[in-house]
Amino acid sequence: MAPLSSPVVRLADSVVNEIESQILDGALRPGDRIPSERKLAEDFGVSRPSIREAIQKLVAKGLLITRHGGGTTVTNKLDAPFVDPWQDMVKDHPVLHRDILEVREMLEAQAAELAAQRATDVDMVRLDKAFAALDEAYASKDLDKSIAADVAFHQAIAETSHNVLIGHLTASLMRVIHDHVSNNLKHSHTRPAQWDQLRTQHRTIWKAIKANKADKASAAAKEHSVYIRESIENNALDEHRRVSALRRAGTN
Repeated sequence: MAPLSSPVVRLADSVVNEIESQILDGALRPGDRIPSERKLAEDFGVSRPSIREAIQKLVAKGLLITRHGGGTTVTNKLDAPFVDPWQDMVKDHPVLHRDILEVREMLEAQAAELAAQRATDVDMVRLDKAFAALDEAYASKDLDKSIAADVAFHQAIAETSHNVLIGHLTASLMRVIHDHVSNNLKHSHTRPAQWDQLRTQHRTIWKAIKANKADKASAAAKEHSVYIRESIENNALDEHRRVSALRRAGTN
């Protein structure tokens, strides 16, 4: 008869499951440093050998990485296999821009709908803070803060959907198209009407989620995403025309 698993291994597996859940939920993010063995043992109420076993299992799975003198941090294994090749492909094949932005439209509309249905009080506190930071950044017209707050707001909605894949796919897509989104905001930053339109759209999405109006939240998120896609496409066309005009001017 095979020997029974030791209590240490069973406890370690429970710790593994809990840490994996925190990574999936976004409570632990790539680059985050996890607490010391002593702190984790206190938090989970288990021995340090159990914690050590759990960390070894998570390192073997590629979810954690341990560096000598640098502690143990969360890797980007869940996102990197998607992000890395697509970032290169998008650079080399501009036709993919529209495809990725269309996927973003579907994700953000679904995320907003689910967020309106599933948001807890804790979720709404976080979403309120994310919106307040975004609205303040837009009001001050601080471009760098606006870009960071914009990404954080949409990620908060994705995670409020309580769908793990939507949360991780949204984060991954935003990294793939980060340059395009940033450039679009830079372009809108110089056009007050567009800047105000974006600010209004964000407010509409936030208010619909806050009111638990799933259909309105989905429609508002889709309208916003379509507006972003069309703005990016129009900006690209404007740039193409500008370059063409400069070429013609140089030949005259």
